[in-house]
Amino acid sequence: MAVSKALMSKPRRIQFFDASRVTAVALAFAVTLFVATRSYADAVAPDTSAVGVHGMVVSESEDAARAGAEILKRGGNAIDAALATELAVGVTNPAACGIGGGGFMLIYIAKTHAFYALDYRETAPLQARPDMYMQAGKPNEDLARDGVLGVAVPGEIAGIDAALRRFGTMKFQQIAAPAEKLAGDGYLASPHLAGEIAQLAPKLKNDPGLSQVFLKPDGSTPKAGDLIVAKNLAATLKSLGDDPVTSFYHGEVAAALVAFMKAHSGLISSVDLANYRPDWRDPISHRYEDYEVYAMPPPSSGGVVLEMLGALDSGHLAGLGVNSPPYLARLIEVMRQGFIDREQYADPAFVGVQIQKLLTDENIQQLRERALHPKSAPSPAAAAHDHGTTNLLVADKDGDVVAITTTINTVFGAKLSVPALGIILNDEMDDFAVAPGVPNAYHLEGERANEVRGGKRPLSSMTPIIVTKNGAPVMTAGGSGGPTIISGVLQVALNILAFHLDATSAVAEPRIHEQAAPDVVIVEEAMPAATRSALEQMGYKLKVVPNLGAVGAITIAPGNFRGAADPRKGGGAVGY
Repeated sequence: MAVSKALMSKPRRIQFFDASRVTAVALAFAVTLFVATRSYADAVAPDTSAVGVHGMVVSESEDAARAGAEILKRGGNAIDAALATELAVGVTNPAACGIGGGGFMLIYIAKTHAFYALDYRETAPLQARPDMYMQAGKPNEDLARDGVLGVAVPGEIAGIDAALRRFGTMKFQQIAAPAEKLAGDGYLASPHLAGEIAQLAPKLKNDPGLSQVFLKPDGSTPKAGDLIVAKNLAATLKSLGDDPVTSFYHGEVAAALVAFMKAHSGLISSVDLANYRPDWRDPISHRYEDYEVYAMPPPSSGGVVLEMLGALDSGHLAGLGVNSPPYLARLIEVMRQGFIDREQYADPAFVGVQIQKLLTDENIQQLRERALHPKSAPSPAAAAHDHGTTNLLVADKDGDVVAITTTINTVFGAKLSVPALGIILNDEMDDFAVAPGVPNAYHLEGERANEVRGGKRPLSSMTPIIVTKNGAPVMTAGGSGGPTIISGVLQVALNILAFHLDATSAVAEPRIHEQAAPDVVIVEEAMPAATRSALEQMGYKLKVVPNLGAVGAITIAPGNFRGAADPRKGGGAVGY
């Protein structure tokens, strides 16, 4: 692939905002990403990597990773282990995920050499409408972010049950047992969770259930290493038995959820819960060099990562050097164009997403040309807000691989819980365009493709991937951190596939983020100063932040599993 002189020297910059506004917008954007993904760890990052002979579990919670590894040791397969990890991380990383949320699951079954994609993303209540967040003719995004109007119909339990029944070998209570124990007996708050609680303490105090679990009796916040107990959540998990969908969507849990909604003027009804179904979708894939990369289809942003990788295919990246200025310049331009294409992604049940057209060689070649030879200012890309998110990965001895990304959207979701159930409610409605044609908090106009509709699933940045070579999995990755999931998964994948780094090094390398609007490149402070200076000399506007998102990865070879959780957020990798 030819490289334009613009990428090797001084690129032609694309302006989306007035010069007087871009600095303020860029600063606000960078602060948003930092708050969502900041690290509260000590200066010396903990070891979050591991090596395994028979299998590997990677999670943003070490307790959850150990729960999954224990399932593997007891004879469970990758699906059993992944679902046990998912339930456990919903307990120990409650600001990011849980049974009040939903997610995406990508599965590879070695016996049949087949891939499966399960969408259990939350859906808008049937009573939801496009103008529900307008007040006095103006959009109020806070209504979608905090409180009962931000809550979408949870899909987590339905997704776990669907995957377990189709591919698992254990009963629900077997895989839920570690989560129940962690919730009932308590777990030690991680540095990251302690920081999130401290950050959100004023809002947590306003909710009886959240304050009871996450704040001390005197209203102070726990420190890292303090015990957190969630007995009501443990009881709810236990009450689901081995037929969790019946209880959660039709039985006692459903009744309690609906009663809570009615009491607080929420929109979720018994019909919403009874009608919820996870969707088995066809995975999407595209080649990169000698590899085939599989991802989730819309409403995931997996296709965006595939487009970006396709645009960088045959780019001889290894010769440029990992995180060299020429490589980063090429990456920035491809990211920008990929995020612009992201505007076309939405729930395919409501919008005709031409995903196969977007992944054609012709379209990817056009993206590559736009990236390498920018001529005009395209429409700004859509923003994404799912910061309260977690990722987990599992590979087992039989060759099965599972990649899951799950979320309650922003940190602590709607900042609302059902106290009797111990369930933290999502604020997934914030992932819709809150008002068609009206600029949102990122100064981007709401996209009609992603407008609020009853029963619709909002667009997501979550992008778990599994990569094969010669038909066999060689790596898997996924991340958390809103739109930085897309850029983070892309860079970690390239670090492994193009630069041949091991999983630990690939995850640890400093990262950048560019999403077309605002016109600024977010750079981690670990990026060498000389590299940052070179990018600035090329004409890029940079904003330096401590950390960008969190990405986990596993590299897979016979008898050699290498896993790495991201030290930026903590967690752990457990092999056996």
